[in-house]
Amino acid sequence: MKTLFDKIWDAHVVSAVKDGPTQLYIDRHFCHEVTSPQAFNGLRARGLKVFRPEKTTLTADHNTPTIDQDQPVKDPISKNQLDTFAKNAAEFNLPLFFPLGHIKNGVVHIIGPENGFTHPGATIVCGDSHTSTHGAFGAIAFGIGTSEVEMVLATQCILQSRPKTMRITFNGKLGKGVTAKDLALYMISKLTTGGATGYFVEYAGEAIRNLSMEERMTVCNLSIEMGARGGMIAPDQTTFDYVKGREFAPKGEEWEKSLAYWKTLKTDEGAKFDKEITFDAADIQPMITYGTNPGMGMGITESIPTLSEVDEAGRISFQKSMEYMGFQPGDKLEGKSIDYVFLGSCTNGRIEDFRAFTAYVKGKKKADNVVAWLVPGSWMVEKQIREEGLLDILTEAGFALRQPGCSACLAMNDDKVPAGKYAVSTSNRNFEGRQGPGARTILAGPLVAAAAAITGKITDPRA
Repeated sequence: MKTLFDKIWDAHVVSAVKDGPTQLYIDRHFCHEVTSPQAFNGLRARGLKVFRPEKTTLTADHNTPTIDQDQPVKDPISKNQLDTFAKNAAEFNLPLFFPLGHIKNGVVHIIGPENGFTHPGATIVCGDSHTSTHGAFGAIAFGIGTSEVEMVLATQCILQSRPKTMRITFNGKLGKGVTAKDLALYMISKLTTGGATGYFVEYAGEAIRNLSMEERMTVCNLSIEMGARGGMIAPDQTTFDYVKGREFAPKGEEWEKSLAYWKTLKTDEGAKFDKEITFDAADIQPMITYGTNPGMGMGITESIPTLSEVDEAGRISFQKSMEYMGFQPGDKLEGKSIDYVFLGSCTNGRIEDFRAFTAYVKGKKKADNVVAWLVPGSWMVEKQIREEGLLDILTEAGFALRQPGCSACLAMNDDKVPAGKYAVSTSNRNFEGRQGPGARTILAGPLVAAAAAITGKITDPRA
């Protein structure tokens, strides 16, 4: 009797060292411009080629501007990164390279699934911690370091220690106005940022089965924020319907063969996990963060913990985060004025996120005090926003659409939140300076972001 994780891991073992690491075969390798240059330099220094070029997909996303992408990139560091990326793709004959402006360009964890590169039962890596996103398809997907990027390019294999397994079950249904992002932030607030360290998590239960593929990606994306090595969801009809017909998905006879295998990918009845946790979906309300890590979250109607509610070991960091955020223990944040709203990133930059945001703002007007950055996760998403008439509704409400990229998720491009300003952000991290030096980040889902953009303050979208 095996768990879903065990089945996929065991099918990819090339060799194993007793009491040591496992050599694991990798089905799909994603690359972006920030964590790959040193890896390519390493290949060059050793006179090595990329072993299986067709197994690597490359897209520029982190350092890219989200306006005027048809113009030369102004920032010299970004320009150098992007030029080096293009040079490496050409020199190593990598055919699946999607540079800035390419129709398939976008955030790495969004373009993978939408083009059919992400499949159930696969092993997937990328030099990016949020690679866990792809686990939504019933895959083992995890982030790797630059030296490991070089290892995969050279051998299509990686050395890894086998993680422990955890199952997190969400019983029941999510309430009205509660999104997959709220489910994930709730879970992290309960488990803390270290609660799943050393584990690979499988998500299960009625609330998980009811999620769309894009919602499942949001949940798996945030696995890393509670310390997990990755997160995964068993593939089902929802998964198969999403994958079928995509450009790089299996076709014809190969599809039927793949599908037959994918249907076997579920945890066997009675299989044992190293840890089991259960939540009730009905307990979850729209969530916001109040501190400087994703575990410092609460329901939007709740209050920040008081000092006596924080365990002694965490009090110094809690007080430091309160100081940074400009909040007081015990504060309620509902009704607090904000300055920026960011809709986007590999967490919430998909078409369903834009549909939800647009449905909320339809017929309303953006608050004058709010700067809103609406950044589609890919050109495919941007195209859908236009074709579905969402852009017209957004424009009417006073919003502008930017071009694809990681944008304000991280302070690595021009989209930086100024010091001291409050941003309600649909991204994944709220560390000090994550969205710009001194920027204050409040993580939330697309509905809470939409409500904040309209009212100019933290607002319960159910109100």
